[in-house]
Amino acid sequence: MAMTLRLTEEQDKALSEIAGSLGISKNSAVTAAIEAFIAHEYQRVKVREAFSLVLKRDAKLLAQLPSD
Repeated sequence: MAMTLRLTEEQDKALSEIAGSLGISKNSAVTAAIEAFIAHEYQRVKVREAFSLVLKRDAKLLAQLPSD
């Protein structure tokens, strides 16, 4: 899928420098950054879902804990 990415001059310069230092294209650098973002956010969603499940499942038990 094609996509247009609009960057500021500063962002484009930084991306060029990073991609150049890694020996990869700017496209590859952006793709890697997007994949890292997706993985990070997916993990955050899963942690939130697990926390919500525990709060619901163990609500009575958690209510018995001291509040100090």
